[in-house]
Amino acid sequence: MTQDHLKYLEAYLQQFSNLSPEELALFRTQLSFKEYRPKDFFFKNGEVQKKMGYVCKGLLRRYYINEKGKSITTGFVKENEYATDYPAFIQQRPSKYYMECLEPCIIIELAYEDIQEGYKNFKSNERYGRLIAEKVLTIQTDRVESFLFETAEERYLNFIKDNPGLSNRISLTHLSSYLGIERQSLSRIRSKIAKK
Repeated sequence: MTQDHLKYLEAYLQQFSNLSPEELALFRTQLSFKEYRPKDFFFKNGEVQKKMGYVCKGLLRRYYINEKGKSITTGFVKENEYATDYPAFIQQRPSKYYMECLEPCIIIELAYEDIQEGYKNFKSNERYGRLIAEKVLTIQTDRVESFLFETAEERYLNFIKDNPGLSNRISLTHLSSYLGIERQSLSRIRSKIAKK
């Protein structure tokens, strides 16, 4: 394990301050690091995601391919967020999504079996599992509601507000796909806002 990995591990484990020394010791043995290059996949459509990923460094894009063969971006996962198709992961069923690295990534991985073992043996682990589930559900609900109740410009402005600096790390194509608007429309919105 490199010095960087150790630094990332300690920062990650600080979230689990309620764990007993025994729980923490077991948890440490279950975590592993993996480095990914841009265009590598954390998982692909049709695969069962075997490991939960926590992004220490880098950026990933979650997308699916629609019936016309077009790639539709449904989310971005950056530092200190979980890379997962959570509903499929929990049920250990094949994902409908692709999770692709847009930048070099360092990800802490925890196997599904180890998560289940933690739930079974330690009550506090269930609490952390619930918190992750709540966070994922909130992100998904916010996205659906943004399409129902916001204009394209509002979706863009909220994305910029909620994700400072992220628009500089992703292409206009990926961002417009995520926001559900044509690339040209996004360019118009951006130039209109720049003139204000």
